[in-house]
Amino acid sequence: MIITEVTSQNQLEIVKSLAYTIWPDAYGAILSETQLEYMLDKIYAIPALEQQQQNGQQFVLAEEEGVYYGFASFQINYKEGKTKLHKIYVLPQTQGKGVGKSLLHYVEAAVNQNNNSSLLLNVNRFNKAIDFYKKQGFEVIGEEDIAIGEGYLMEDYIMEKKIK
Repeated sequence: MIITEVTSQNQLEIVKSLAYTIWPDAYGAILSETQLEYMLDKIYAIPALEQQQQNGQQFVLAEEEGVYYGFASFQINYKEGKTKLHKIYVLPQTQGKGVGKSLLHYVEAAVNQNNNSSLLLNVNRFNKAIDFYKKQGFEVIGEEDIAIGEGYLMEDYIMEKKIK
């Protein structure tokens, strides 16, 4: 598995395509179809992804032999000494095959290289990925409800993993 940094609009198109493939599986039982479409359009339109990069998010893709299996985005020093994992998604058919772990290990290495002490993330309180995060050493440290427009609310746990 090769993890590569996203540096071009073509690669952002791959991120967008993966999100539109992965999200219905990840959130179909949690979110209404209307909310799912709203959030995908809001978060994964190319201008939105470019803005996220300009605001400090680094995107990476997991790829093997030209086939893309997932992506992550993270922000070093999101809070002093802490990195935020904004996104980590893998294709449903590859879950349990190490793609998510490879992406997470890449991010953890970046946390270490930048002398950050922990990795933070938000996860929907009803998302089955919580178990994955707990197995990787994350702990729930709080809850947060975030209004995202159109009357929609993200109901998240805040999780943290100490790196150093």
